[in-house]
Amino acid sequence: MDIKEYMQTVGRQARAASRRLAMATTAEKNAALLHIAAAIRREKATLVAANQEDLAAARAAGLETAMLDRLTLSEKGVEGMAVGVEQVATLADPIGEMTDIKYRPSGIQVGKMRVPLGVIGIIYEARPNVTADAAALCLKSGNAAILRGGSEAIRSNRAIAALVQEGLNAAGLPAESVQVIDTTDRAAVGELITMREFVDVIVPRGGKGLIARLLAESRVPMIQHLDGNCHVYLEEEADPNKALKIVENAKTQRYGTCNTAESLLVDRSVAAMLLPPIAHMLTEKGVEIRGCAETRAIVANALAATEEDYYTEYLAPIISVKVVAGIDEAIAHINQYSSHHTEAIVTDNHPKAMRFLREVDSSSVMINASTRFADGFEYGLGAEIGISTDKIHARGPVGLDGLTSQKWVVLGDGHVRG
Repeated sequence: MDIKEYMQTVGRQARAASRRLAMATTAEKNAALLHIAAAIRREKATLVAANQEDLAAARAAGLETAMLDRLTLSEKGVEGMAVGVEQVATLADPIGEMTDIKYRPSGIQVGKMRVPLGVIGIIYEARPNVTADAAALCLKSGNAAILRGGSEAIRSNRAIAALVQEGLNAAGLPAESVQVIDTTDRAAVGELITMREFVDVIVPRGGKGLIARLLAESRVPMIQHLDGNCHVYLEEEADPNKALKIVENAKTQRYGTCNTAESLLVDRSVAAMLLPPIAHMLTEKGVEIRGCAETRAIVANALAATEEDYYTEYLAPIISVKVVAGIDEAIAHINQYSSHHTEAIVTDNHPKAMRFLREVDSSSVMINASTRFADGFEYGLGAEIGISTDKIHARGPVGLDGLTSQKWVVLGDGHVRG
């Protein structure tokens, strides 16, 4: 296969499809989505079988546990994909929405209209459900999608893509509206991220190595996040029961997700009270605790944390812990060490909670809630295309609106400028 020629063909087809999608009615897009969901349900056994082949190859290749967890697609997971696609169909169509229409002194009306971005290239690792989620969100927002999944999920992604294209055809929309790159050659990524004439934005979902490569090589704008080093801060007026419950959920519900808490900060004045039951819970669940000197004085089995630990997204049953002097030190620590993904404060002190919201520089900031809520579905966006830690265009979970732009519209009636 000539990779450059292949990718140019994919790009041209995506650009042509994007022009048709931009004109598609809400009814057409929703019909395609419902056809896709029905096809996914119908072929549940086929999808699980393809995924089992991927898993067998991944285990033989020695993939780590967190990656295997992301790769696994059970029957329940297939149903979740179908439900996710159906939910996108129920969401309001943002395309064509006009807002902020105002009269100007000249008599014209000026406002904004929401429009698709065009062609979105999505590069992701392991998770085959991203294929369905991304296809659904791009379709509903009027964008063509070029999807490049990880080599470890190639069989699952091909099977899902075939069903997506079946649904597009059934609704009278171009099958090329969603294309999965049918090669595991890394050179395909190099082509995708430099095809400015065909691709409007790149959305990477993967580890630091992938993101670092794209940041260095991409000529196409990106919506991305590097990692998810999320924090929970237990302020001195934290309710002990809430603190225990939130830390347990934020750290131990799942270890391999970007919204899992990796760092725990505890106010010095309450550390001796809060840390022992929390440490006991974490130890019972097999979580390794790496702490500062004050933490180790309270928690006998805690290991010494290094400077690097406070920067680390473990994606594993490990947590870094630091005792801090108060909210000033907590905020400073988070803004220095976090990946600006999601941070939470546990407190019954409203003014301090508001300070935390204002001063912590992350895409999601929470009061008395688990960091695991940082998710497009939980935020009411439907399926998400990813979580952005960028500050320009989209920040936090990226749903339909994040896959659109706005253009200025001017309404007149023979008006000319004087």
